[in-house]
Amino acid sequence: MIKLQINGMAVEVAPGTSVYEAAKKVSVKIPVLCKHPDLDHTAACGICVVRNKQNGRMLRACSTPADNGMDLSTEDPEIVQTRRSVLELMLSKHPNECLTCHRNQNCELQTLAADFNIHREVLDNITPEIPVDESTKAVTLDARKCISCGRCIQVCQENQNVWALSFVDRGIKTRIAAAGDIPLAESPCVRCGQCSAHCPTGAIVEYDESEATWELLRNPDLYCVVQIAPAVRVAIGEAFGFPAGTNLTGKTYAALRRMGFKAVFDTNFGADLTIIEEGTEFIQRFAHGKGELPLITSCCPAWVDFMEKYHTDMMPHFSTCKSPHEMVGALAKTYYAEKNKIDPKKIRVISIMPCTAKKFEIQRSEDMSSSGTQDVDISLTTRELARMIKQSGIDYQTIPESQPDHVLGAYTGAGTIFGATGGVMEAALRTAVHLITGEKLAKVEFEQTRGLQGVKEAKLMVAGQEVRIAVAHGLGNVETVIKKIREAKAKGEPLPYHFVEVMACPGGCVGGGGQPYGVTDELRLKRAKGLYSEDTAGIWRNSHDNPYIQELYRDFLDKPLSEKSHHLLHTHYKSRPTYQR
Repeated sequence: MIKLQINGMAVEVAPGTSVYEAAKKVSVKIPVLCKHPDLDHTAACGICVVRNKQNGRMLRACSTPADNGMDLSTEDPEIVQTRRSVLELMLSKHPNECLTCHRNQNCELQTLAADFNIHREVLDNITPEIPVDESTKAVTLDARKCISCGRCIQVCQENQNVWALSFVDRGIKTRIAAAGDIPLAESPCVRCGQCSAHCPTGAIVEYDESEATWELLRNPDLYCVVQIAPAVRVAIGEAFGFPAGTNLTGKTYAALRRMGFKAVFDTNFGADLTIIEEGTEFIQRFAHGKGELPLITSCCPAWVDFMEKYHTDMMPHFSTCKSPHEMVGALAKTYYAEKNKIDPKKIRVISIMPCTAKKFEIQRSEDMSSSGTQDVDISLTTRELARMIKQSGIDYQTIPESQPDHVLGAYTGAGTIFGATGGVMEAALRTAVHLITGEKLAKVEFEQTRGLQGVKEAKLMVAGQEVRIAVAHGLGNVETVIKKIREAKAKGEPLPYHFVEVMACPGGCVGGGGQPYGVTDELRLKRAKGLYSEDTAGIWRNSHDNPYIQELYRDFLDKPLSEKSHHLLHTHYKSRPTYQR
């Protein structure tokens, strides 16, 4: 163990611990802007300086390892003034637009400026004139607000392996931009939004469509319906003071009704439907040899975009199932409209998603208009919904809970756990094993798929046959799985897997690019725990036990993989250029 002194207090830490982490042990908070728990330290911002009292030198706490015998000060007047000067330099290049910024009251730079009592501009403002990039219609890049911390670049390049962002120019002119200094939509960007989730300021945020949603709700001739994704219910409370992971499904339904939606559905219903279609698809491939193995899940639009750009040889392995919210959108304008005698041309479907890539997915191909018009009209993030609830004057803390419209709103625990990494695989296995064996599972949990390990692998025995599975989350972990599949195919060896789940965002949808800010592994685990708790407490825990899904097939779709279900619930893939010219 390493022993040192911080502000006169003895600290003992493991070798390799940074000074920044060591300070936490004695309740000393050192300010940081470039440091994030998901990322390696870069020491880019310089605000975390501390003093080595033995030689008088200032050190950057986030990148300096603790050493035996260190005697450090974190709070002398010169350190405070140095940090203040760093902030003043940042603010001199930053637009003074806090009141109109998406990150107002939720900005790390703004918070530190307030902590250091900076209430006026000390230096001349030299904010560069750089146009805002909204080309992706999923995330918005405003390079004027960039503080060159490098978080977005690191998460895009190293964690996600996408390489869509980079620094351009040098010195005081350094700025963030799409790689090659081109519009972000023409770059390799897959719209996962992890850049926006890790940005400390308003330099990268979600493409906001809340006002477009209000316009639809104000139109008396339209019939607006809404659905919420699994991960939204355990994260939205963070915007209203609830502990992370608190399940607020009923309150969210109630708030949406108050906002003016005519019907409230649940994407979990679509998740149950996905499992029936995808589980049947897996059995066709695994048991009857109809299609290539392994089957790879397709419910994550950023992963689909990534595959179509970087791994086109995997297209035959992809499930043809649309994502759950797309299935609900198609059914809202067909099945629901037919049952309730509503003109489908008047229906507008809004999805509340933890994801920015869903904004791209809703118009990615003509398959997303299987109902005759665009199946999902607008996709909002959890952050956008939180702002809209606040605009509505709804007291989210005290609003009584409500129920969904059950025709497309009732769901099982299997549908709920879709929001956590491994949840899709676990839900699919519950139904696939039942369909293969014809037996009711005595234990429906598959713990092998759970947790935050980047790649999870397992072997299961089903009806005397071995089923090999893999779960990967965070696009940077996908290469490990894809490489094993390619090598086995090239050598003619047995496949390493029969079934693979991929989620683009670390932790799965609970850590999505549109979720409340400040995500860490600790938060991801708490949000996932909220989903698994609802699964455990549910009446139905297997997708095939959902009586409303059974009714849907009986009255409308006929059977899984039928001609109608293929038309409404399935899609096709195509190769997309990494750079668009």
